[in-house]
Amino acid sequence: MKNPAGLKAFSERLRYLRKQHGYSQQKLADIANVEQSTIKRIELVQLAPTLDLLISLSRALELEVRDLVDDPAITNSDKQS
Repeated sequence: MKNPAGLKAFSERLRYLRKQHGYSQQKLADIANVEQSTIKRIELVQLAPTLDLLISLSRALELEVRDLVDDPAITNSDKQS
């Protein structure tokens, strides 16, 4: 997720998964043990997640990290750069 398109796709996927679980930004932040502002900044495409953050988010959403980030929109946009 080095390019803006990949980061945007990830932020949209995170927002979708968060809402699918019925979590507010605060609830996801609490479960993932991060600040609510971190979730907000990711969803606003202002922050690229670190590996540690991806692990925390995937655990909070009960997903494997690859399932959190392996989305065709992300994969395809990364290949174009």
